[in-house]
Amino acid sequence: MINWTKHWKPYVSALVGVFVIGAVLFTGCTSSNARGNTSAGIPESSHTSASGTVSDARNTPIVKAAKAVGPAVVGITNKAMARDWFNNQVQVEQGVGSGVIFRSDGYIVTNNHVISGAKEIIVSLSDGRTVQGKIVGADEITDIAVVKVDEKDLPAASFGNSDDIMVGEPAIAIGNPMGLEFQGSVTAGVISALNRTLDIGEKRLKLIQTDAAISPGNSGGALVNADGLVIGINSAKVAANGVEGMGFAIPINTVRDVVDQLMANGHVVRPYLGVGVFDKESAARQGYQLNIDTGVYVQNVTLNGPGGKAGLQRGDVLLQIDDTAVNTVADLRAAVASHKVGDTVKVQYQRDGKTDTIDIVLEEMPQDNN
Repeated sequence: MINWTKHWKPYVSALVGVFVIGAVLFTGCTSSNARGNTSAGIPESSHTSASGTVSDARNTPIVKAAKAVGPAVVGITNKAMARDWFNNQVQVEQGVGSGVIFRSDGYIVTNNHVISGAKEIIVSLSDGRTVQGKIVGADEITDIAVVKVDEKDLPAASFGNSDDIMVGEPAIAIGNPMGLEFQGSVTAGVISALNRTLDIGEKRLKLIQTDAAISPGNSGGALVNADGLVIGINSAKVAANGVEGMGFAIPINTVRDVVDQLMANGHVVRPYLGVGVFDKESAARQGYQLNIDTGVYVQNVTLNGPGGKAGLQRGDVLLQIDDTAVNTVADLRAAVASHKVGDTVKVQYQRDGKTDTIDIVLEEMPQDNN
Protein backbone atom coordinates (compact mmCIF):
# COMPACT_ATOMS: atom_id res chain seq x y z
CA MET A 1 0.00 0.00 0.00
CA ILE A 2 1.35 3.42 -0.95
CA ASN A 3 0.77 6.52 1.18
CA TRP A 4 2.09 9.85 -0.02
CA THR A 5 2.42 13.11 1.84
CA LYS A 6 0.60 16.20 0.73
CA HIS A 7 3.96 17.63 -0.30
CA TRP A 8 4.07 15.34 -3.35
CA LYS A 9 0.66 15.42 -4.99
CA PRO A 10 -1.50 13.74 -6.10
CA TYR A 11 -0.73 11.10 -3.46
CA VAL A 12 -1.68 12.52 -0.09
CA SER A 13 -0.97 11.70 3.55
CA ALA A 14 -1.55 13.63 6.73
CA LEU A 15 2.05 13.17 7.78
CA VAL A 16 3.70 16.53 7.11
CA GLY A 17 7.03 16.57 5.33
CA VAL A 18 7.23 12.84 4.55
CA PHE A 19 6.53 10.42 1.76
CA VAL A 20 5.31 6.93 2.50
CA ILE A 21 6.09 4.40 -0.21
CA GLY A 22 4.98 1.03 1.10
CA ALA A 23 7.00 1.41 4.27
CA VAL A 24 9.21 4.15 2.81
CA LEU A 25 8.76 7.64 4.24
CA PHE A 26 9.94 10.64 2.25
CA THR A 27 10.95 12.99 5.06
CA GLY A 28 10.32 16.30 5.13
CA CYS A 29 24.93 22.56 -8.24
CA THR A 30 28.45 22.85 -8.81
CA SER A 31 31.48 22.51 -6.62
CA SER A 32 32.37 25.20 -4.10
CA ASN A 33 35.06 26.63 -6.37
CA ALA A 34 32.70 26.94 -9.33
CA ARG A 35 30.00 28.47 -7.14
CA GLY A 36 32.24 31.01 -5.49
CA ASN A 37 32.17 29.29 -2.10
CA THR A 38 35.52 30.00 -0.48
CA SER A 39 35.22 27.09 1.96
CA ALA A 40 37.20 24.02 0.90
CA GLY A 41 36.47 21.18 3.30
CA ILE A 42 36.53 21.59 7.06
CA PRO A 43 38.24 24.59 8.64
CA GLU A 44 40.84 23.98 11.29
CA SER A 45 39.33 23.69 14.75
CA SER A 46 40.32 26.17 17.42
CA HIS A 47 40.22 23.31 19.95
CA THR A 48 38.43 25.56 22.41
CA SER A 49 34.95 25.61 23.87
CA ALA A 50 33.04 27.71 26.36
CA SER A 51 34.65 25.72 29.14
CA GLY A 52 38.18 25.86 27.75
CA THR A 53 40.42 23.65 25.64
CA VAL A 54 38.82 20.70 23.82
CA SER A 55 40.82 17.51 23.45
CA ASP A 56 41.38 15.86 20.08
CA ALA A 57 39.30 12.94 21.33
CA ARG A 58 36.28 15.23 21.67
CA ASN A 59 36.97 17.30 18.58
CA THR A 60 35.94 14.45 16.26
CA PRO A 61 35.25 14.59 12.51
CA ILE A 62 31.54 14.67 13.38
CA VAL A 63 32.04 17.79 15.51
CA LYS A 64 34.07 19.41 12.73
CA ALA A 65 31.50 18.49 10.08
CA ALA A 66 28.69 19.93 12.20
CA LYS A 67 30.63 23.18 12.62
CA ALA A 68 31.38 23.38 8.90
CA VAL A 69 27.92 22.59 7.49
CA GLY A 70 25.50 23.26 10.36
CA PRO A 71 25.35 27.06 9.82
CA ALA A 72 24.42 26.47 6.15
CA VAL A 73 21.39 24.30 6.99
CA VAL A 74 18.13 26.26 7.13
CA GLY A 75 14.49 25.66 7.96
CA ILE A 76 11.91 26.07 5.19
CA THR A 77 8.29 26.74 6.08
CA ASN A 78 5.75 26.12 3.31
CA LYS A 79 2.63 28.28 3.53
CA ALA A 80 -0.31 27.44 1.29
CA MET A 81 -3.84 28.75 0.81
CA ALA A 82 -6.91 27.10 2.32
CA ARG A 83 -10.51 28.10 3.03
CA ASP A 84 -11.95 28.78 6.47
CA TRP A 85 -15.44 28.01 7.77
CA PHE A 86 -16.77 31.07 5.96
CA ASN A 87 -15.20 30.01 2.63
CA ASN A 88 -12.64 32.79 2.85
CA GLN A 89 -9.13 32.08 1.60
CA VAL A 90 -6.60 32.00 4.42
CA GLN A 91 -2.92 31.19 4.50
CA VAL A 92 -1.96 28.09 6.48
CA GLU A 93 1.33 26.44 7.33
CA GLN A 94 1.61 23.33 5.19
CA GLY A 95 4.79 21.95 6.68
CA VAL A 96 8.40 22.55 7.65
CA GLY A 97 11.45 21.01 6.01
CA SER A 98 15.13 21.73 5.66
CA GLY A 99 17.45 23.21 3.05
CA VAL A 100 21.16 23.71 2.44
CA ILE A 101 22.74 27.02 1.40
CA PHE A 102 25.20 26.25 -1.39
CA ARG A 103 25.99 29.82 -2.46
CA SER A 104 26.68 32.67 -0.10
CA ASP A 105 24.43 35.00 -2.13
CA GLY A 106 21.33 33.14 -0.98
CA TYR A 107 20.83 30.02 -3.12
CA ILE A 108 19.41 27.04 -1.24
CA VAL A 109 18.80 23.45 -2.33
CA THR A 110 15.92 21.48 -0.82
CA ASN A 111 13.39 18.80 -1.74
CA ASN A 112 10.62 19.54 -4.21
CA HIS A 113 8.03 18.11 -1.84
CA VAL A 114 9.09 20.60 0.84
CA ILE A 115 8.04 23.58 -1.31
CA SER A 116 5.32 21.93 -3.43
CA GLY A 117 2.13 23.98 -3.55
CA ALA A 118 3.62 26.88 -1.58
CA LYS A 119 2.12 30.35 -1.87
CA GLU A 120 4.74 31.71 0.48
CA ILE A 121 8.10 30.36 1.63
CA ILE A 122 9.73 31.40 4.90
CA VAL A 123 13.40 30.55 5.37
CA SER A 124 14.74 30.32 8.92
CA LEU A 125 18.49 30.95 9.00
CA SER A 126 20.82 29.42 11.57
CA ASP A 127 21.49 32.86 13.10
CA GLY A 128 17.82 33.19 14.09
CA ARG A 129 16.62 35.43 11.27
CA THR A 130 13.61 34.60 9.11
CA VAL A 131 13.46 35.83 5.51
CA GLN A 132 11.22 35.43 2.49
CA GLY A 133 12.23 32.88 -0.10
CA LYS A 134 11.23 32.44 -3.72
CA ILE A 135 11.36 29.33 -5.90
CA VAL A 136 13.99 29.43 -8.64
CA GLY A 137 13.01 26.05 -10.06
CA ALA A 138 11.76 22.63 -8.99
CA ASP A 139 11.90 19.11 -10.36
CA GLU A 140 9.31 16.59 -9.19
CA ILE A 141 11.02 13.56 -10.72
CA THR A 142 14.25 13.91 -8.71
CA ASP A 143 12.51 15.70 -5.81
CA ILE A 144 14.96 18.61 -5.95
CA ALA A 145 14.20 22.35 -5.80
CA VAL A 146 16.20 25.58 -5.55
CA VAL A 147 15.05 28.49 -3.37
CA LYS A 148 16.57 32.00 -3.34
CA VAL A 149 16.68 34.52 -0.51
CA ASP A 150 17.81 38.12 -0.95
CA GLU A 151 20.74 37.95 1.44
CA LYS A 152 24.51 38.10 1.04
CA ASP A 153 27.51 36.70 2.87
CA LEU A 154 25.60 33.69 4.12
CA PRO A 155 27.43 30.58 5.34
CA ALA A 156 27.56 28.13 2.42
CA ALA A 157 28.24 24.40 2.42
CA SER A 158 30.69 22.75 0.05
CA PHE A 159 29.58 19.85 -2.16
CA GLY A 160 31.61 16.65 -2.29
CA ASN A 161 31.65 13.82 -4.85
CA SER A 162 29.03 11.16 -4.21
CA ASP A 163 30.74 8.84 -6.72
CA ASP A 164 33.71 8.57 -4.35
CA ILE A 165 31.89 7.63 -1.14
CA MET A 166 32.44 4.20 0.40
CA VAL A 167 30.17 1.83 2.29
CA GLY A 168 31.03 2.01 5.99
CA GLU A 169 32.43 5.54 6.06
CA PRO A 170 30.90 8.04 8.50
CA ALA A 171 27.71 9.87 7.51
CA ILE A 172 26.30 12.88 9.36
CA ALA A 173 22.73 14.10 8.83
CA ILE A 174 21.88 17.72 9.67
CA GLY A 175 18.35 19.10 9.51
CA ASN A 176 15.18 20.00 11.37
CA PRO A 177 13.46 16.81 12.54
CA MET A 178 9.87 17.42 13.63
CA GLY A 179 10.07 21.12 12.76
CA LEU A 180 11.94 24.24 13.80
CA GLU A 181 11.81 23.41 17.51
CA PHE A 182 14.67 21.00 16.82
CA GLN A 183 16.40 23.09 14.15
CA GLY A 184 19.96 22.11 13.29
CA SER A 185 19.84 18.64 14.83
CA VAL A 186 22.85 16.44 14.08
CA THR A 187 22.73 12.64 13.84
CA ALA A 188 25.54 10.33 12.83
CA GLY A 189 25.96 6.87 11.36
CA VAL A 190 27.60 5.29 8.35
CA ILE A 191 27.00 4.89 4.64
CA SER A 192 25.06 1.62 4.58
CA ALA A 193 24.80 1.09 0.82
CA LEU A 194 25.12 2.87 -2.52
CA ASN A 195 22.86 3.03 -5.57
CA ARG A 196 19.76 1.75 -3.81
CA THR A 197 16.95 1.80 -6.38
CA LEU A 198 13.49 2.73 -5.13
CA ASP A 199 10.39 2.71 -7.30
CA ILE A 200 8.28 5.58 -5.98
CA GLY A 201 4.94 5.50 -7.73
CA GLU A 202 5.92 5.91 -11.37
CA LYS A 203 9.40 7.21 -10.58
CA ARG A 204 12.65 5.35 -10.08
CA LEU A 205 15.44 6.86 -8.00
CA LYS A 206 18.95 5.76 -7.11
CA LEU A 207 19.72 6.79 -3.54
CA ILE A 208 22.38 6.59 -0.83
CA GLN A 209 21.37 4.44 2.15
CA THR A 210 22.48 5.46 5.65
CA ASP A 211 21.70 4.49 9.22
CA ALA A 212 22.03 8.11 10.41
CA ALA A 213 18.68 8.98 11.95
CA ILE A 214 16.42 10.80 9.47
CA SER A 215 13.02 12.00 10.67
CA PRO A 216 10.08 14.03 9.31
CA GLY A 217 11.36 17.58 8.80
CA ASN A 218 14.84 16.39 7.74
CA SER A 219 13.68 16.61 4.11
CA GLY A 220 16.11 18.78 2.16
CA GLY A 221 18.78 18.68 4.85
CA ALA A 222 22.41 17.70 4.38
CA LEU A 223 24.08 14.31 4.48
CA VAL A 224 27.73 15.10 5.18
CA ASN A 225 30.94 13.05 5.12
CA ALA A 226 33.78 13.20 7.63
CA ASP A 227 35.54 15.84 5.53
CA GLY A 228 32.63 18.23 6.04
CA LEU A 229 31.40 17.97 2.44
CA VAL A 230 27.76 17.50 1.51
CA ILE A 231 27.40 14.16 -0.26
CA GLY A 232 23.60 13.94 -0.36
CA ILE A 233 20.29 15.67 0.30
CA ASN A 234 18.25 13.76 2.87
CA SER A 235 14.93 12.62 1.52
CA ALA A 236 13.53 9.34 2.81
CA LYS A 237 13.47 6.72 5.51
CA VAL A 238 11.99 3.27 5.97
CA ALA A 239 9.45 3.26 8.77
CA ALA A 240 8.03 -0.14 9.63
CA ASN A 241 7.64 -2.24 12.74
CA GLY A 242 10.99 -3.72 13.66
CA VAL A 243 12.92 -1.64 11.11
CA GLU A 244 15.46 0.93 12.26
CA GLY A 245 18.33 2.79 10.64
CA MET A 246 17.29 2.82 7.00
CA GLY A 247 17.44 6.37 5.69
CA PHE A 248 18.01 7.55 2.13
CA ALA A 249 19.56 10.61 0.50
CA ILE A 250 19.72 11.87 -3.08
CA PRO A 251 23.37 11.68 -4.22
CA ILE A 252 24.94 15.12 -4.48
CA ASN A 253 26.20 14.49 -8.03
CA THR A 254 22.57 14.01 -9.10
CA VAL A 255 21.63 17.12 -7.13
CA ARG A 256 24.41 19.16 -8.72
CA ASP A 257 23.27 18.39 -12.27
CA VAL A 258 19.63 19.14 -11.46
CA VAL A 259 20.50 22.38 -9.64
CA ASP A 260 22.57 23.59 -12.60
CA GLN A 261 19.59 23.12 -14.93
CA LEU A 262 17.10 24.65 -12.51
CA MET A 263 19.25 27.75 -12.17
CA ALA A 264 19.81 28.01 -15.92
CA ASN A 265 16.31 27.11 -17.19
CA GLY A 266 13.96 26.97 -14.21
CA HIS A 267 13.32 23.33 -15.13
CA VAL A 268 15.17 20.15 -16.12
CA VAL A 269 15.38 19.37 -19.84
CA ARG A 270 14.29 15.77 -20.43
CA PRO A 271 13.36 13.70 -23.48
CA TYR A 272 9.84 12.30 -23.73
CA LEU A 273 7.89 9.83 -25.86
CA GLY A 274 4.58 11.67 -25.82
CA VAL A 275 2.41 8.82 -24.55
CA GLY A 276 0.50 8.15 -21.37
CA VAL A 277 0.76 4.54 -20.25
CA PHE A 278 -0.57 2.13 -17.65
CA ASP A 279 1.01 -0.96 -16.15
CA LYS A 280 -1.05 -3.42 -14.11
CA GLU A 281 -0.41 -1.64 -10.82
CA SER A 282 -1.09 1.91 -12.00
CA ALA A 283 -4.20 0.73 -13.87
CA ALA A 284 -5.51 -0.94 -10.71
CA ARG A 285 -5.07 2.32 -8.78
CA GLN A 286 -7.34 3.98 -11.34
CA GLY A 287 -9.93 1.19 -11.12
CA TYR A 288 -8.99 -0.59 -14.35
CA GLN A 289 -7.89 -4.14 -14.98
CA LEU A 290 -5.25 -4.80 -17.64
CA ASN A 291 -5.24 -8.17 -19.33
CA ILE A 292 -1.63 -8.11 -20.50
CA ASP A 293 1.28 -10.24 -19.34
CA THR A 294 4.12 -8.03 -20.56
CA GLY A 295 4.59 -4.42 -21.64
CA VAL A 296 2.70 -1.23 -20.81
CA TYR A 297 -0.65 -0.16 -22.24
CA VAL A 298 -0.86 3.12 -24.17
CA GLN A 299 -3.81 4.97 -22.68
CA ASN A 300 -3.35 8.22 -24.61
CA VAL A 301 -1.08 9.71 -27.26
CA THR A 302 -0.07 13.36 -27.75
CA LEU A 303 -0.87 13.83 -31.43
CA ASN A 304 1.95 16.31 -32.05
CA GLY A 305 4.34 14.45 -29.75
CA PRO A 306 7.11 12.06 -30.82
CA GLY A 307 5.01 8.91 -30.44
CA GLY A 308 2.01 10.38 -32.24
CA LYS A 309 4.13 11.57 -35.15
CA ALA A 310 5.63 8.10 -35.47
CA GLY A 311 2.25 6.40 -35.53
CA LEU A 312 1.63 5.04 -32.02
CA GLN A 313 -2.04 4.72 -31.13
CA ARG A 314 -4.16 4.31 -28.03
CA GLY A 315 -4.46 0.62 -27.23
CA ASP A 316 -0.93 -0.25 -28.34
CA VAL A 317 1.17 -2.22 -25.88
CA LEU A 318 4.79 -1.06 -25.68
CA LEU A 319 7.19 -3.97 -25.16
CA GLN A 320 10.71 -2.61 -25.56
CA ILE A 321 12.70 0.60 -25.92
CA ASP A 322 15.75 -0.40 -27.95
CA ASP A 323 16.77 -3.67 -26.25
CA THR A 324 15.25 -2.83 -22.85
CA ALA A 325 12.00 -4.51 -21.82
CA VAL A 326 9.39 -2.12 -20.38
CA ASN A 327 6.89 -3.89 -18.13
CA THR A 328 6.15 -0.98 -15.77
CA VAL A 329 5.71 2.76 -16.09
CA ALA A 330 8.99 3.18 -14.19
CA ASP A 331 10.73 0.91 -16.71
CA LEU A 332 9.52 3.07 -19.59
CA ARG A 333 10.51 6.33 -17.94
CA ALA A 334 13.96 5.01 -17.04
CA ALA A 335 14.53 3.74 -20.60
CA VAL A 336 13.56 7.08 -22.14
CA ALA A 337 15.50 9.07 -19.52
CA SER A 338 18.68 7.19 -20.43
CA HIS A 339 18.63 9.03 -23.77
CA LYS A 340 18.95 12.68 -24.80
CA VAL A 341 16.62 15.01 -26.66
CA GLY A 342 17.08 14.32 -30.36
CA ASP A 343 18.04 10.65 -29.95
CA THR A 344 16.24 8.05 -32.07
CA VAL A 345 14.95 4.99 -30.22
CA LYS A 346 13.52 1.74 -31.56
CA VAL A 347 10.15 1.01 -29.96
CA GLN A 348 8.73 -2.49 -30.14
CA TYR A 349 4.98 -2.59 -29.67
CA GLN A 350 2.00 -4.87 -30.10
CA ARG A 351 -1.22 -3.92 -31.88
CA ASP A 352 -4.16 -6.25 -32.56
CA GLY A 353 -2.00 -9.23 -31.67
CA LYS A 354 0.79 -8.31 -34.07
CA THR A 355 4.26 -7.14 -33.02
CA ASP A 356 6.05 -4.36 -34.88
CA THR A 357 8.93 -1.90 -34.39
CA ILE A 358 9.11 1.82 -35.20
CA ASP A 359 11.77 4.52 -34.84
CA ILE A 360 10.85 7.51 -32.71
CA VAL A 361 12.89 10.73 -32.37
CA LEU A 362 12.73 11.93 -28.76
CA GLU A 363 11.76 15.56 -28.15
CA GLU A 364 12.00 17.84 -25.12
CA MET A 365 9.30 17.24 -22.56
CA PRO A 366 6.91 20.23 -22.46
CA GLN A 367 6.73 22.12 -19.20
CA ASP A 368 3.56 22.29 -17.13
CA ASN A 369 2.79 25.99 -16.80
CA ASN A 370 -0.10 25.54 -14.43
